[in-house]
Order: sequence, then structure tokens, then C-alpha cells
Amino acid sequence: MLDRKNAPHITDPVDFDLHLKSVAVAELKNNTPVYSIDAGAEEVMSLELLFEAGSALESKPQVAVAVNNLIKNGTSKKSAYEIAETVDFFGAYLNTSCSTEYSSITISCLSKQLPNLLPLLVELLTDSQFPEQELDIYKQNSLQRLEMNLKKGEFVAGQLIDAYAYGPYHPYGKYTHKEDLAALNRQDLLSFYKGHYTNGRVKIFVAGRLPTDIFALLNDSLGSLPFNQASSLLTTIDYEHDPDKEKVHTVTNDKGSVQGAIRLERLMPGRKSPDWSALTVLNTVFGGYFGSRLMSNIREDKGYTYGIHSYLQGHLHESAWVVSTEAGRDVCPDTIKEVWKEADLLRTTLIDPEELLLVKNYVVGSVLGTLDGPFQIINRWKSYILHDLPKDHFDRHMEVVKSVSAASLKELAGKYLDESLFYQLTVY
Repeated sequence: MLDRKNAPHITDPVDFDLHLKSVAVAELKNNTPVYSIDAGAEEVMSLELLFEAGSALESKPQVAVAVNNLIKNGTSKKSAYEIAETVDFFGAYLNTSCSTEYSSITISCLSKQLPNLLPLLVELLTDSQFPEQELDIYKQNSLQRLEMNLKKGEFVAGQLIDAYAYGPYHPYGKYTHKEDLAALNRQDLLSFYKGHYTNGRVKIFVAGRLPTDIFALLNDSLGSLPFNQASSLLTTIDYEHDPDKEKVHTVTNDKGSVQGAIRLERLMPGRKSPDWSALTVLNTVFGGYFGSRLMSNIREDKGYTYGIHSYLQGHLHESAWVVSTEAGRDVCPDTIKEVWKEADLLRTTLIDPEELLLVKNYVVGSVLGTLDGPFQIINRWKSYILHDLPKDHFDRHMEVVKSVSAASLKELAGKYLDESLFYQLTVY
């Protein structure tokens, strides 16, 4: 019976003893690694194939994204409509995504329907045709979308700030041009598809209530494909920086705009850095949640913006610290001044113990949300595996988050929140 007279004991999230469920690792007969989390109350699952087929590996711009988008738009046996109908008939979802180093194909379905969907997946990986009509539609839609986005200051700012910080030809700095989309052709797509998908390097991640014969199902279908025969091309990616010589930029994108898009960015060490875990706490204090210093000052006190945020980019090779906001055109310079005012406070004064405890509880509570179910857990493991982090990274990360001191955060702020190291961009 519920005790309605006495309130339950409240425990701070920082006092929780969190552990990450371990991931099972197997290997198909074609040397494809399979990472799995068998858990969950419902008979549902996800199957993700992660290919070394990102934009950094393409020989021509936009080919990787186009292949990833169009791989499900027609084989020699099925049209795009028939593929969509098959997926829908079995109550599944088929999603694709493309990033800098990797591209993925994900099927989410009822566990019992996986045997019915694997033949379709094999067909997509071995027989996609990239019909000219589908490619023309894709190019037209992409061009229209790009033209619309280029009218938005926040979109232009997001493109330019990375180009300034990394360099316009760096994998993390390059962005889409209209002529790149217009130049897409079927032959280039087929070549990339055969090299990076049909004969590509792949990792498999499965999670949910898995069929008892999951490994046999994957081995009989995906294990028969010519995956992982060639050497990895990720080591051939050129990450050499070519940053802009000027640190401060102002761009007029719309003379009639009533607001400006502000981006501040500096390059940072990646997730393998010993500073990373503590930096996630410092970033949260600075601008990583609604009660952050930037939000409290620039939104709540000054009213310059509806929202301002800072975040650490999580690229595989390196990272960057970014501040992002849109403010009234007349207050953009003052907004930037207030950002550096808050940065200087973190560099010169200790964070109050009450605020630090609040932030730690917020960070740990956010992690709790990412451990709610097998799909969230496998995503966290995927991130660790791709970043080549040790198996105990989660435990070590949480220990730093819980124990980092105000003095250590002040030292980190002095090391990294240096205005002279940030690129500054305002797009009107």
C-alpha cells in the first residue's frame, strides 16, 4: 500500500551508481563484426549497418549523400514504390543517414519480421540501380532545399563557421554548393555504391528483443556478402587544417533581416582527450542547458535572444567548441560582448558549489535518459566503438563528471575559453 503521509526519499542523480550494460560481440563468416544488445520488454528490434561510406571518402562532392539517400529508390527487380510498400507491409521503418566518415542503413521492425526483411536488405546492398528518374528528382529537390536554406542566416552561418575554423576543403569544413548537386551523375553513384556498400567495410549493430537465431539469420544473409575484404580507407582521409587567417567575420546575407545569426567556434581535442569529460560539465555550465550562464544572462536578463547554446562537436577525428544563437540585428555586438563576459567569469572565478551540484545532477540525469532501453544503449556503445574508446570509458567518464572540482573547471576555462582562439561570425 502506498504511504501517502511521508514523502519518498530524494536521491541526487550524482549519488546514483550507474553502469552501462555490456555489449555482445560476434563476427560473421565474412569478418563483419556484430555488436548486440538483447534487451527490452517489447518484441521489437533495430538492425543498423554502418559503412565506411561517408562524405570524406567520396571522389566527387555530394556523391556519398546521394548514394545513401537513393540506395532504397530502385533495384532491377523493384521500384522505389515497391520497396517502400514491402517495408510498410511488414510494419517496418527503413532509414538512411550519411556523416563525414560513415553512412548507415537502419531497419526497425518487429523481431519476428526480420527474416522477411533481410532479403530486401541484401537486394538493396547488391542490386540498387539509382534510376535516372529518381536521381533527377533527388537533384531537383536538393537544389530547391539548398536555395531555400541559403536565404536563412542561421544556415549560412553554420556552413561558414566550420569552413573558417577547419578550412573549406577539410572534411569537417566543406559544405554543399549548387554546382556539386547539378553535377551528380548515375555512373559516379554506381561506382561509389559498389566500392563502399556492395564491397564495402561495415559494422553491424543490433538491439532490442532479438530472435534466438539472430546470428544464424545474419550469417546466412549478410555474412555471404563480400564485406570487409579490402583495407580501410579511413586512414587515407586528409584532415589537414587550412583555417581562415581572419578570426572575425561579418556577412550580409539579407539586407532586410531583422536579426543576425552568431557563431563562435574554436577547434578542440577529441573525445580521447583527458579533458573531455570535465569539459562536458564546463560546457553545460557555460551554455549547455536552459539554466546555463549564457541563457541566464543573454536571454533571461538582457532579452537579446530567444535562446543561446554552446556545445562540443563530437567528430571522430577532433572536435570544436561552438556558441550558437540568433539575436536582434541591433544587439548582435552586445550579445557577443556578453558571451565573453561570461567566459571571463568562468576563467577568473570559481563556480558556486550549489550551481556546480545542479549542473552535475543535470548531466547525470541526461545520461540516465540515454540508458533507457536497448536502442539508446547500443547508440552509446556505437559512439564508443567508432571513437575507439576503452570498454570502461563510461565508468571513467561518469566518475569525472561526479567528482570534478570548481578549481579544475576554472583551470579548463582558462585553457580553452580564450577569445583569441575563437572564430567569430555574424550573418545578417
